Amino acid sequence: MSQVAEDNARLEVAIARTRAEVAGLHAELVRYGLVVWTGGNVSGRVPGADLFVIKPSGVSYDDLAPENMILCDLDGNVVPGTPGADRSPSSDTAAHAYVYRNMPEVGGVVHTHSDYAVAWAARGEEIPCVITAMADEFGGPIPVGPFAIIGDDSIGRGIVDTLTGHRSRAVLMRNHGPFTIGATAKDAVKAAVMLEDVARTVHIAKQGGELIPIPQESIDALYHRYQNVYGQTTDDRR
Repeated sequence: MSQVAEDNARLEVAIARTRAEVAGLHAELVRYGLVVWTGGNVSGRVPGADLFVIKPSGVSYDDLAPENMILCDLDGNVVPGTPGADRSPSSDTAAHAYVYRNMPEVGGVVHTHSDYAVAWAARGEEIPCVITAMADEFGGPIPVGPFAIIGDDSIGRGIVDTLTGHRSRAVLMRNHGPFTIGATAKDAVKAAVMLEDVARTVHIAKQGGELIPIPQESIDALYHRYQNVYGQTTDDRR
């Protein structure tokens, strides 16, 4: 087999694996109550290629499968002649593409409409780092990104501008809702699950009185321990 043929074969395997992973991860959004109807989306970068996979627009979560996931280039264009190419991709595709173009370390992007995270976004209020779970997972507060209209890369620009240089893997886009990023699609889904959990807990705590901040040095220590020591392997932590 020629080198070109071997490279093409490896690419096809990588695409197939990414399709299967992204399709399956949407079930986790339903499982944890992070989405309603057909809103929300998961995307995953294809390893070793300038491509990503994202869900089709307006399709029921029960009907999602690897073969109807949509393959796009990093400009957000659907790759013609591939499975799912006859469908329209998620309305957030341009935003996801912008993130992948500008944050090469990102391998997955997730958007949900989870209740408590959206409530913080509606107030345009960052979630303060007042519980150890936040320090562990996000290394500080969850920042707020700018208001942006759906459909072009405006949301993507807001995500990148807000999260660049920030330890958080989550951003609350004002008046819209949460977006999370990760080294993989699964990593980004985990961030979305953890975000809603801390958004709910901190909201409840806030109703009872003044929040007690965690000192920055303790946040730093907790984050370092969780990211570098906790668990068996990096994959287990994620």
